[in-house]
Amino acid sequence: MPQLIPFYFINQLSFSFLTLLALIYIISKYFLPLFTFQQVIRMYITKLNNK
Repeated sequence: MPQLIPFYFINQLSFSFLTLLALIYIISKYFLPLFTFQQVIRMYITKLNNK
């Protein structure tokens, strides 16, 4: 049925957009603060080491 092809692409586009938004939220909420915390700990250790 060729008349259903646009709906398939809109469905696929909306699903991929929602998946991308969910991944960005999960990464920014859970993974990025861990990397920031790790960098702060590394800087603190190097400052302690230099004294």
